Amino acid sequence: MRDNSAVMGTNSPIPGEVIAPEKTKGRAGVFFRKFSKQKMPLVAAFFIILLFLIAIFGPFLTPYNPDEPNYDALMQGPSAKHWAGTDEYGRDILSRLIDGTRLTLAVSLSSVLIAGVLGTILGLISGYYGGWLDRIIMRGSDVLFSFPDLLLAIGIVAILGPGLSNVVIAVAVFGTPSFARIIRSVTLSAKETLFVEAARSMGAKNRRIIWRHIFPETVPSIIVNLSMKIGGAILAAASLSFLGMGAKPTEPDWGAMLSMGRDYLSIAPHIVYFPGLAIFLTVLAFNLVGDGLRDALDPKMKN
Repeated sequence: MRDNSAVMGTNSPIPGEVIAPEKTKGRAGVFFRKFSKQKMPLVAAFFIILLFLIAIFGPFLTPYNPDEPNYDALMQGPSAKHWAGTDEYGRDILSRLIDGTRLTLAVSLSSVLIAGVLGTILGLISGYYGGWLDRIIMRGSDVLFSFPDLLLAIGIVAILGPGLSNVVIAVAVFGTPSFARIIRSVTLSAKETLFVEAARSMGAKNRRIIWRHIFPETVPSIIVNLSMKIGGAILAAASLSFLGMGAKPTEPDWGAMLSMGRDYLSIAPHIVYFPGLAIFLTVLAFNLVGDGLRDALDPKMKN
């Protein structure tokens, strides 16, 4: 009888467990080639990189102290001295926008990452095990889906109290069901593939099958959904701050800046225009990148 170990080698991987470096490199090359062909997502990606650089080096980029009032320069329009003008306390709006970039990205990214982790775990469990676990998780998701996202966030913050930490929790709660449903769908199709059946027939435990074989198949969907959800999280956090349920009025949060400036819209509209433009461009950039990632990672799209 022929010894299979001599043919395959003693350290042969389980089918579907290890992806060859050449194959991984090839997939990466295809992804970057497809993504680079999309002009708008590529420009949006550079804009997002610029935002992260501003968030990291913001304290060194602000021309003025973002929290220091200047009562000799109240509500001045854009000028060579103050490119975005000043607010009702004479504070430089551009400096506050730069300083608020870190706050905005931190709140949105942390809430979406929490939602992504929870939703991925719930989706994997629901799709792989099925049965009563699947019914409980999906019915719970349906309950959360029945509420408008912003209304649900307002209700959660109203219960927990105002503050950015509670805004993160609220945004994470209404973002979790969408991750759970998408990952469940991918898991249902992935667990029927041949390499999963081979791993199961070789005695692999469920935990190993989920994390070594099924989870990698969900990564493209996770990446796309993360990028698409960040824009919505920025809007939700800004809306809650605008309503006085998020950042404190003194903090350079873009939504709080909109809320403070609305009382002066008729006499100093620039106080509202620039924070609103920052929110618009940031949300648009993340949505465009999400569309680009979806097209680049979708195997059905032509190269």
